[in-house]
Amino acid sequence: MHALIVIGHHDPDSLTHAIAAQIATGLQASGHTSELADLAREGFDPRFGLADHAVHRRLAAPPADVRAEQARIERADTLVLVYPIYWWSLPALLKGWVERVFSNGWAFDYAADGSTTKRLQGMTAHLVGVAGADVGTFQRHGYDEAMRVQIEHGIFDYCGARVLSSILLDDSEGRDPARHLATAHALGAGLFSNTRRHEPATAG
Repeated sequence: MHALIVIGHHDPDSLTHAIAAQIATGLQASGHTSELADLAREGFDPRFGLADHAVHRRLAAPPADVRAEQARIERADTLVLVYPIYWWSLPALLKGWVERVFSNGWAFDYAADGSTTKRLQGMTAHLVGVAGADVGTFQRHGYDEAMRVQIEHGIFDYCGARVLSSILLDDSEGRDPARHLATAHALGAGLFSNTRRHEPATAG
């Protein structure tokens, strides 16, 4: 089976990149394949502009870069987002990728009467957040629940996709961050355990 691993960090020498690489290595060790979508290196433009607005209003087809990302998702059996947590949320690079790629007409259909059809019902996802703070800080202030509502429910459930796992790799700037690499490898190795190949994420 095949996973698309999307990296939301600008520095190729970052812990985020190392974690993504370990997930890919774990997948390979289990007989699966993966593709790394290094958004910064590939030069993906996260800015939602006039062309994207036209897509949202169903006045134009998605730009070529957006369609290429959608095609990568469609080729995958699951989606893995690996990202640093900035201001208790996704970094702008990855948030912009979601805003542009998960477009009206592809990820969902928004009708004139206000109803919404979820178009990614066959899609699954795994979230891997890399945090500077520790778990206690997230829980004490309610950031963990806020992020769950914002990302798992607000993005993926809105489009019909299922988040199969959400991992917080905490205190990345405190204790030895290398301990997270073993966790990432194990995640990759077991990513497709007890799962079946899903249908294509979208019909068109």
